[in-house]
Amino acid sequence: MDFHSSVLPAFPDDGFVTTAAEPWFKVKVQRIQQYLSAFIANLAPHVNEVIVIDLFAGNGLYSIGHQKEKFAATALAVLGEETLVSKWIFCERDAENARVLKIRVKKYFKDRTVFIFDDPLDKLPEKLAYYVPKSKAGYRVAVFCIVDSFSMEVPFALIDKFQHLGFSFLIPFTFCINDQHNYRFYLEHQREKLRKFMGGFQDADVLDKSNSNLEFYKRLVQLYQNNMLVIGLNASLTAQKLDSGLMELPIYYMGLFSKHPVLKNIQHDIQESTHQQISLFQH
Repeated sequence: MDFHSSVLPAFPDDGFVTTAAEPWFKVKVQRIQQYLSAFIANLAPHVNEVIVIDLFAGNGLYSIGHQKEKFAATALAVLGEETLVSKWIFCERDAENARVLKIRVKKYFKDRTVFIFDDPLDKLPEKLAYYVPKSKAGYRVAVFCIVDSFSMEVPFALIDKFQHLGFSFLIPFTFCINDQHNYRFYLEHQREKLRKFMGGFQDADVLDKSNSNLEFYKRLVQLYQNNMLVIGLNASLTAQKLDSGLMELPIYYMGLFSKHPVLKNIQHDIQESTHQQISLFQH
């Protein structure tokens, strides 16, 4: 399977809502596609079923600039990329986005088994437990859960509930951090949300030692990785170059967290595809 090139499927202007994005979102979606391809290639020989979940599916399309260049967001991109998945589950709280996503999925991917839910985040563990079978003797299930909220909206306690259902997680650590929404803003005005996102009561206190946006960001990712290890998930991180007005950092990290022993193989495939290995602590 080719992890080196992931082409985003093109979609015509259908007149429905899109989500404004920066150009680097294209590369992020392509990287998510590559992770999914590597996940399937390494897990498919060992499981009976692969399920893909996108917790923040949106409306399926991004748009860039005044010319409104449109390209597939993660939900439609992964639908167009893989056929070895038994079902896709897309979650979206915004009613209009969910409605438009249903229209686009029905129009372009009639042959796929897709469920679209608009339940609140805290209701999803119970809902998804019904639709995602747990692995048992003689029947193994691999779940690839994409958590791409561009925020700190997902409490760590929710991730913990999902991992008890056997989920693996792909998390791009992306959120607004710049001169206006800097590290002091999060520590002073978003502290409770930060605590819930991190899952560790003392983590915000450790982040208090930060003296710059980049230092704050890297410490946050390191602490999050440590907390995932504590709940039994192995972790791998890759760094992606970044040129953004929303995230004014030179790089951002994408983390794959899983109990599956093939995690190292997946990491190797992804690193080969990027031709670079950037450690969390090299910058």
